[in-house]
Amino acid sequence: MAQIHINPENQTPETIHMTITEDTFNFSSAKQMAKDMAFEKCDAPMILSWKNSKTGESYPDYECGVSDRPFWIRYAEGRGANLTIDFNDGEYVFMILKM
Repeated sequence: MAQIHINPENQTPETIHMTITEDTFNFSSAKQMAKDMAFEKCDAPMILSWKNSKTGESYPDYECGVSDRPFWIRYAEGRGANLTIDFNDGEYVFMILKM
């Protein structure tokens, strides 16, 4: 079984808010930008969950129990997400584990 080792320097949760006004900005470009920014923060980032508010899609797309927060957020937090990249006030959000 594989084990994930996290760098103690990456433990503090961090949120990056970005505003992008380009007409061509979409989910694919947001995801690539999030990956690029995450790689600037650590050597091996892992996107744990995301939300596309334009379409209402999220990953993981699952509901479990009753909660005041969406499952995709609880899922990432439960797995140690310590970097959130938020584009355009929630238009696209990526929750990442910095390792």
